[in-house]
Amino acid sequence: MGTPLRVALFVTALALVFGAAWGVGRVVEDRVGPVEVATDEHGTDDAGGHQTEAATEGGSGHAAAPAADVPGGLQVSESGYTLQLPASGLAPGRATLRFVVTGPDGEAVTAYDEEHEKDLHLIVVRRDFSGYQHVHPTMAADGTWTTDVDLTPGSWRVYADFKPTGGPPLTLGTDLDVPGRYAPVDHPGHRTSDTADGYTVDLEGDLDDGAVTVRVRRDGEPVTDLEPYLGAYGHLVALREGDLAYLHVHPEDGDAGPEVPFAVEVPSAGGYRLFFDFKHDGVVRTAEFAVRTGPGAAGSTSGEEQSHGH
Repeated sequence: MGTPLRVALFVTALALVFGAAWGVGRVVEDRVGPVEVATDEHGTDDAGGHQTEAATEGGSGHAAAPAADVPGGLQVSESGYTLQLPASGLAPGRATLRFVVTGPDGEAVTAYDEEHEKDLHLIVVRRDFSGYQHVHPTMAADGTWTTDVDLTPGSWRVYADFKPTGGPPLTLGTDLDVPGRYAPVDHPGHRTSDTADGYTVDLEGDLDDGAVTVRVRRDGEPVTDLEPYLGAYGHLVALREGDLAYLHVHPEDGDAGPEVPFAVEVPSAGGYRLFFDFKHDGVVRTAEFAVRTGPGAAGSTSGEEQSHGH
């Protein structure tokens, strides 16, 4: 077979292949429509592992899920407000963290409504749930917040819980990477009793029921003179395992111990880590719990007592 004939046959075969592929593509498009890629509010996807807003309503004709359906702390931006941390990470050890919250106009927010006795609550925790810190930064006139935090190498989640004046209550979250050799911390899969600086703290109730109670004892005796902390006799933060979603937890009215009740809104079945801050003898201490919800979940009583020396 001569060279011109071979070339002609090759070109004909290519034409047939491309024609068939075009026809299949038209059939798929006619049946399922064009493929769309979800982007954040700035039009870029989030391949870096940091949580941002999902696809927004726009020209695609597909509306994103309402923000109210998304648990707190999973979005760096919501309702026009954005949590902005420094572009570069912080070194391990005691470090000064500075950040701003920008509003719908792109400027730093400087007016906040006080909630739980503070304008803004900052939660910092490593993604293996170690190093939990609940701090209250100070704000400069230009809207820059500043606080000191203790960091170890690894990926940390930073939450800002606040209500801007004229805006909705929000919990925004973003990641902070700390360089160095990462040493993971193992945690029990289930724990409803903890010791913190000589106090025994028990978690009672069931997250699925929407209510839990924390009981505080010292040397085996009930503590009945807890001191108010952030407008209540205790403060509870709950984080979902996996994505570290931030739950809405509200303190209920009660006495100064030994029991502190809370209302909890659980968005899904799964594992949750709970951090209970309480104040006694002028010192704030933290107890930690690990529980599961949903079918087959372990009960929320008779957990093994743990101590981590707060």
